[in-house]
Amino acid sequence: MRDVSFSYGNGLVLADVNLAVSPGDMVALIGPNGSGKSTLLKLIGGVLRPREGRIQLHGLDPARSKRRLVASKVAVVPQQFHMPFAFTVEEVVMLGRTPFLGFLSDASKQDVDAVRSAIDVAGATSLGKRYFNELSGGERQKVVLAMALAQQPQLLLLDEPTAHLDITHQIEILQLLAELNNQHHTTIIAAIHDLNLAAMYFQRLVLLHGGGVIADGTPSHVLTSDLVARAYSAQVHVMQHPLAAVPYVIAIPGNPPSLTRSVPDGPDHL
Repeated sequence: MRDVSFSYGNGLVLADVNLAVSPGDMVALIGPNGSGKSTLLKLIGGVLRPREGRIQLHGLDPARSKRRLVASKVAVVPQQFHMPFAFTVEEVVMLGRTPFLGFLSDASKQDVDAVRSAIDVAGATSLGKRYFNELSGGERQKVVLAMALAQQPQLLLLDEPTAHLDITHQIEILQLLAELNNQHHTTIIAAIHDLNLAAMYFQRLVLLHGGGVIADGTPSHVLTSDLVARAYSAQVHVMQHPLAAVPYVIAIPGNPPSLTRSVPDGPDHL
């Protein structure tokens, strides 16, 4: 991305953004709500076209290239995915092969193998015959990830992949992404809300604020008290994670509640 700017109507969201991502990188986009993380992902994927500047993806302009060509290189995992029909998991994941299927053509053995492999890699093997709409939130997220992997992409874009998930499923999804990056060398760019999860699983953080990138580097370089306070307008304390060599961010409440509360005795309270 070179000098990329974008606005919705008269509202400028991103201004003069420069960002370079190399094959095999694993990058987390962080920043407060409205800082442009989702917009940046849509620009990279070609869903949106920049008002100014240039975007190149393996030599292609994603917004001006054929969608099938872009989809053969880039897969997107949206924050929310709705399936209005009673599709099984295998049928949903097969949708990821759409860029490779001809009009009204049947799936080939290669397509079927790609779907099975994607389901296995995403840890959704036991879900294959179940209906997508009957799954839990964490299970659905695995299936949507498998659908993206079925595209066999070089670049995987994820918008808040751990949103609305409990901590167990958050860790499962992020661990899957780390394994994809380490074992398959998949390039990953993800918008991440939780700063501590971003620091734990991503080697590179890009901090967005005020329409631009204000920090880009390792978690230790980006997650400083000054930078986080500047971006989020909040008081924080940054310390070393007790179990890992990464920073750990603690929010400092403006009016902290009492840590000791008196509890009345007796059956009336119960």
